This record gives sequence, structure tokens and C-alpha cells, in this order.
Amino acid sequence: MTVNHASVLTKDYFIAYLKLIMNSREYTLIQAKEFATDFFFKGDMNRYGTSTWLQFEKAIKKIDKIMCEMEVCS
Repeated sequence: MTVNHASVLTKDYFIAYLKLIMNSREYTLIQAKEFATDFFFKGDMNRYGTSTWLQFEKAIKKIDKIMCEMEVCS
């Protein structure tokens, strides 16, 4: 996925990105978050700005909520 450093990436962008990681690597949400933090953000939550990081966190919460509603979470 291409990243434009000049704009804030959206929650929907990160939902798609995290789902791709989870499906292609058969990762849990926690594993996908760790992977994205290391690979995408290079361990620096401010790499693309705080607004982008907040959108990333919102995406994680949204996916977690959806999974819980599907009774996948414990």
C-alpha cells in the first residue's frame, strides 16, 4: 500500500491494512498491531504524525469491536 507522507491516513485505510495482515499471515489482531507498529511505523508512532497514529488506534478498536460482536474475542 502506498503512503503519502503529506496527508493523514484514515481509520478505513488502517482497517483494510490490518485485515490484509491478519488474513495473509493468519495473525491475530494483537499480532497484526505489533507487525504494523514494527513494519509500517518502524517502531515510531510519530513517523507519519500523531493524527495518523490516532487513526491507526481507532482502526484497532473498530476491528476489535467487530470481532467481539462476532463472538470471536474472549
